[in-house]
Amino acid sequence: MAVKTFKPTSPGRRFMTVADFSELKKHPTEKKLLKRIKRNSGRNNQGRVTIRFRGGGARKIYRIIDFKRDIRDIPAKVEAIEYDPNRTCRIALLFYKNGIKRYILAPDGLKVGDTVVSSENADIKVGNALPLKNIPVGQMIHNVELKIGKGGALVRSAGSAAQVLGKEGNYAILRMPSGEMRKVLQDCYATIGQVGNLEYENIIIGKAGRQRLKGKKPHVRGVVMNPVDHPHGGGEGKAGQGNPHPVSPWGWKTKGLKTRHNKRTQKYIIKHRHK
Repeated sequence: MAVKTFKPTSPGRRFMTVADFSELKKHPTEKKLLKRIKRNSGRNNQGRVTIRFRGGGARKIYRIIDFKRDIRDIPAKVEAIEYDPNRTCRIALLFYKNGIKRYILAPDGLKVGDTVVSSENADIKVGNALPLKNIPVGQMIHNVELKIGKGGALVRSAGSAAQVLGKEGNYAILRMPSGEMRKVLQDCYATIGQVGNLEYENIIIGKAGRQRLKGKKPHVRGVVMNPVDHPHGGGEGKAGQGNPHPVSPWGWKTKGLKTRHNKRTQKYIIKHRHK
């Protein structure tokens, strides 16, 4: 994938870049793999805003992705690489030999016409899915399960990949894209290769309107609000946050406060991403 630039015909166009979509093959979207999802704009079932600065956005339909790869030992042909408005990476449409069609995350290097399979004894080839116990040490993987049979939960965004560092008892040791090292059961499935669309990190939004199309409203800083709206607000001229700050609009401490309190899975993390 290449990044496309524009002539600076306006301030918003000057630095804006987009993907050129040259790697995509036009193919009619599989209607049976589509699902409409009601947007909640950051509101709960009572209509109250629980996540601020969300709303609007372009209309889009959800593509049902096969994160489980549970059609085992049946080869599938890659029929098309498609754009998915709901995620940063591309998706691949698979035609299985038994007639089933599925979408999967498209890894880097997967092309139309390639054959992939999900099997315990599959080859170490881009797009194949197999359990961690059969993946060699040093291999790059993505779409990693945390619970056996539940489907891939880790390493799913564009350009990301985890690496198998070693195996110890019933667990494989993985280095995550964040730098965290953790244990995952060796019977959990993962897909070979790195998630595609590597150039996504180089795309420059360029203007506020493109963020609004994503459903992201302007994120207003507390220090520019009035005291009635935020603890950081008020003051003559450009005032700072003051003490004891920084806090949320409701007075919770927001810097230096640990947000992970899951003691049950703490033992599986060997090295935290912040250390």
